[in-house]
Amino acid sequence: MEFLRQPNLDFIGVRKYMYVLSASLIAIGVISLIVHRGPKYSIDFLGGTAVQLRFEKPVQIGSLRQALATVGLGQAEIKHFGASNEVLVRMPGSGQNPSLVNDVVGAMSRVLADNPVEVRRVERVGPKIGGELRRAAVYAVLISLALLLIYISWRFEFKFAVGAVAALFHDVMITLGVFSLLGQEISLTVLAAFLTLVGYSLNDTIVVYDRIRENLKIFRRDTLESVINKSVNQVLSRTIITSGTTFLVVLTLFFLGGEVIRGFALALLVGIIVGTYSSVYVASPIVIELERWAEARKSAQRRPRPA
Repeated sequence: MEFLRQPNLDFIGVRKYMYVLSASLIAIGVISLIVHRGPKYSIDFLGGTAVQLRFEKPVQIGSLRQALATVGLGQAEIKHFGASNEVLVRMPGSGQNPSLVNDVVGAMSRVLADNPVEVRRVERVGPKIGGELRRAAVYAVLISLALLLIYISWRFEFKFAVGAVAALFHDVMITLGVFSLLGQEISLTVLAAFLTLVGYSLNDTIVVYDRIRENLKIFRRDTLESVINKSVNQVLSRTIITSGTTFLVVLTLFFLGGEVIRGFALALLVGIIVGTYSSVYVASPIVIELERWAEARKSAQRRPRPA
């Protein structure tokens, strides 16, 4: 199936405008992270207890907060979870208290005696484990990027590896910025989505790089800019179909998959868009910039030095 027949779009000619766009999106995300004092980590990384409760009738957040205040938990985070009769109560730093859930349920049963409550899910993570998970997550991302750099350098050239890793960094930073702007938590599930989008974006970049390598052998007399433009246009139909169908599947998960995987689906939705964009406007153009830099350096070395 071919979505576009022989497109001839000038992707490389507008790359400098796209650099500005990418830098602006990353800057907005970084500013948001600074304003919010870093990512909003879930209990998976901070330690604490999360309790999902289901009431027989719809319930108001204010009533629940009053109930929790009677047992000294009035500062807990409470939000509806998919329906007006289901709530998620998060209590950071309290993962070591074994009677905490009973205290929460008891307080709500006393204050909301006409609205029976059922415990649907309990998650407990100690503060030490949360810190270890946060460090392990950072190491996992850094190690995966380093291994990718080595692999792509071996399969292509070092300049291609730099372009691919820069594109992955670009994708992760923009997705992290979107999560910060929307106030979404970074949980282990969302981290898995980040690693998934790294793989997705890399796959798209490798497809473009493969075509560039083939065309460099065919169009030997063409400039690198021309070869990259031809290559991106040749795989454009495949990219649109692959990204479009994946986007529709993940969009369905986002709306119908429930609250538990909504963060995972959101990360993938953003990742599919920026991953497709970066394979065209970040990974390949960086190869051109590095090639020009290398040529300029060689020319400078050839010039005779003043006596």
